Amino acid sequence: MPESQPDASFSRWHAWLLGAWFCASFGVVFFAYDLQHVAAGWPVSYWFAAQGSVLIFILVVALFAWIANRREGPAAEVDPDYLVYTRRIHGRFFAYVVLFLLFLLVLALAERAGLRKIWVGAIFLFATVFLYALIGIYDRTSKASEYYVAGRRIPAVYNGMAVAADWMSAASFISMAGGLYLQGFSGSGSQPGGLAYVLGWTGGFCLVALLVAPYLRQMNLYTVPDFFGARYGGRWPRIIAAWSAVLCSFTYVVAQIYGVGLITSRLTGVQFEIGILLGLGGVLVCSFLGGMRAVTWTQVTQYVVLILAFLIPVSWLAYKQLGNPLAPFAYGQQLPKIAQLETRLMASPAEQEVIHEYAKRSSDYARKLENVTESLEHEKKALYDEIQRLTRTHADESEIVAARRALAALPRDEASARERWTRAMTDNMDRAKPLGGMPLHTRPFAGDPDGTRVEQKAFETSRRNFLALMFCLMVGTAGLPHLLTRFYTVRSVTEARNSVTWSLFFIALLYLAAPALAVLVKFEIMGHLVGQRFDELPSWIAQWARMDSSLISVSDINGDQILQFAELKLGPDIVMLATPEIGGLPYVVSGLVAAGGLAAALSTADGLLLTIGNALAHDLFYRGESDRAAVVRQVMLSKFALLLVALLAAYVAAQRPADILFLVSASFSLAGAAFVPVMILGIFWSGVTRPAAVAGMLSGLGLTLYYMLVNLPSVRVFFGLRGSGLWFDIEPISAGVFGVTAGVLVTLLVSFFTQSHKRLA
Repeated sequence: MPESQPDASFSRWHAWLLGAWFCASFGVVFFAYDLQHVAAGWPVSYWFAAQGSVLIFILVVALFAWIANRREGPAAEVDPDYLVYTRRIHGRFFAYVVLFLLFLLVLALAERAGLRKIWVGAIFLFATVFLYALIGIYDRTSKASEYYVAGRRIPAVYNGMAVAADWMSAASFISMAGGLYLQGFSGSGSQPGGLAYVLGWTGGFCLVALLVAPYLRQMNLYTVPDFFGARYGGRWPRIIAAWSAVLCSFTYVVAQIYGVGLITSRLTGVQFEIGILLGLGGVLVCSFLGGMRAVTWTQVTQYVVLILAFLIPVSWLAYKQLGNPLAPFAYGQQLPKIAQLETRLMASPAEQEVIHEYAKRSSDYARKLENVTESLEHEKKALYDEIQRLTRTHADESEIVAARRALAALPRDEASARERWTRAMTDNMDRAKPLGGMPLHTRPFAGDPDGTRVEQKAFETSRRNFLALMFCLMVGTAGLPHLLTRFYTVRSVTEARNSVTWSLFFIALLYLAAPALAVLVKFEIMGHLVGQRFDELPSWIAQWARMDSSLISVSDINGDQILQFAELKLGPDIVMLATPEIGGLPYVVSGLVAAGGLAAALSTADGLLLTIGNALAHDLFYRGESDRAAVVRQVMLSKFALLLVALLAAYVAAQRPADILFLVSASFSLAGAAFVPVMILGIFWSGVTRPAAVAGMLSGLGLTLYYMLVNLPSVRVFFGLRGSGLWFDIEPISAGVFGVTAGVLVTLLVSFFTQSHKRLA
C-alpha cells in the first residue's frame, strides 16, 4: 500500500496555544506549593487545578477551532437535505429530554405514593436499557460507512455529546469523585491521584484538537489503525496498531463492565455476575446491530441521563449545605471548614486510640510474617482448642459456629498466608496514620520542600508522580482509539474541530462538579456522620457493606460504640453512588444516579467493544476488497468479534481484578505509548519511515508493559525480585512516561538512520 500523509503544518498558533495549555497544566502544578495563598476564599493552586485550568483548556480548544476554521475560508454551502436532517434531530432530542424529565417526575410521585424501592430501581434499569436496545434495533445496519463511522453525518454538537458520554466512563462518573475524596489535591506520598485526573482527562483534549483529530478526519478513514496503514504503507504498522488498540481497549472495557455489574446488582438486588450479564445485553444490542450509527445516538441519550444523574445530587447537596445549588462556584466555602475538621480529628484522643490499634495490628501481622509456617500452625491450633473448649462447656451454638468459620477462613497454605498477611499488614499500616492515611484535602503534595531530607524526598516524589500521571492521562487521551474514531463521524474537518470544542464543554460540566462533590461529601462525613453511635448509623452503610465490603466498611476498633473517622473506610466507587443517601434525597434520585453510572459504563463499553471488533475484523483481516459482498462479510465478522470479546471481558470483570480507576489509568499509558509518538510525528513530519514507525510503536508499548508487569507484587514475588523496581520513584500507573519517551526517541533515531541509508544507497 502506498504511503500518504495528511496536509498538516505546525503554525505559530499551534505553538502559542500549546504554550497556554502547558502553563495552565504543568506550570501551575509544578509551582502549586508556592501558589497556596488564598484569593476570594480559594487556595489559588487548588482553584486552578480544579477549575481554572479546565476553563483555559476549553478556551484553547475553542480559539483554535475558530482560528483554523476562519483560515480555511467560508464553509461550503450546506446540503438542504442535511439541514432537514439536522432539524429533525433537534426536534427528537428536545422531545426526548422533555419525556425523560416527565419520566423522573412520574417515578418520584409513584415513590411518594408508596412504590417500593426495589421497583423504582428495576424500572430505572429496564427502562433505560430498553431505550438503548430500541435505538440499536432501529439503527441496525450492515452498510460499512454506517457501521464504522455513522455515515459521516453526525452534527458537531451531538457528536460532542456522544464523545462526552463515550469519554465519561465508569471511572469518571463513579470513581473520580471518590478518588478526589480519598486523595485530595494530589494523593498521598508516592500514590498520585486527586486533581491529576481532572487536569489529565480535560487537558488531553487540547492535544486531540491541535495535533490529532482534524488531520485524521482529513484522511476519510474508518479506524485509527487505518491511519498507520495509510500513512506508512505495508501491513506491519497496521497490525501493531490493531493489536495495541485491542490491548488498551480491552483493559478499559473490563473496568466498564465491572461498573455495569456493580450498578445493576445495586439497582435490582441480583448477584454481581448476573448484573454484568443484564447490563451487557444492552451494550451488545446497540453495538452488535447498529455499529457506530446506533452507538452514537445511544451515547447522546446516555449523556443526558448521566449528566442529570451527576448534577442533581451534587446541586442538592450544595443547596443543603450552602444555600446555593451552583456547586462548582460555591463549594470553596467548605474548604476552610474541612481544614478545621481535619485539624480537630488529628488531635482527637479517640482517633489516636484507633490509630494505635491499627499500628498494633500491623505489628502483629509483621511478627506472623517472620515465620509464616509456625504462625499458621499456631493459629490453627489455637482455634481448634477454642472449638474444643466451647464444645465441652456447652457454649452458645453461635459462638461455636463463629469459631468454626474462623478456622475455615484461615489461609490454606504458606503462600496464601504470606500474601493475605502482607496485604493486611500494609492495610493496617496505611490506616495507622492521621485521618486514616488520607492527605489534607488542599495540600498540593506530600512532604515538605523546606523540611528534613526525608520530607524533601517525599515532596519531590509526590510532585513527580502527579506530573507523570497527568502527562500519561493527557497523552493517552490523544491516543485512545475509541475516542479518535468518533471524530471520523462528522461531515468535515471544520466540524471535527467544532466537535472537539463541544466535547470538552460537555465533559467539563461533570469534571467541574466532581471536585465539588468530593468536598461536599467529605464535609458531610466529617461533620455529621463521624461521632454518631454505631447503632444509630444510617441504613445505607449496612446495605452497601453487605453488597461489597470493599465499597464501605465500619468497625468499632476502640470499642467505644462511637464512629471515629479512622474506623470508616470508603472505597472510591461508593462516594458518588451513595451521595443521594448521604444527602437524604428520595430513592428515585438514587435510582437516577445508578442509571447514570450505568449509562456512563455502557456508553464507553459500546465504543470500546466496537473499536476492538473493528480492529480484529477490519484491520487485522483487511484485504482491501471493495465489492458489496466482501464489505458485508467484513461487517458481520466485526459483529461476531465484538460478541466474543464482550463475553471474554465479562468473564474477566467477574473476577474483580482491580479497582476501576487503576484499570482505566493503565489503558491511558498503553494507548499513549503505543500510538501518540508515531501518530503525531507522522502527521507533522514526512520524514518518519515505516521501519521507524514499527520500531517506535513496539519500543513504546513494550517498555510500558514491562514496567507495569515487573512492578506487580505477584510478579516480583514469583521471580524473587528485591527492592521496589521503580525508576525515579514513578509508580506503575504512569509507566507511559517511559514508553512515550522511548517511542519518540526510537522513532526519530530510526527515521534518521533509515533516511541516511536510503540516500547512501
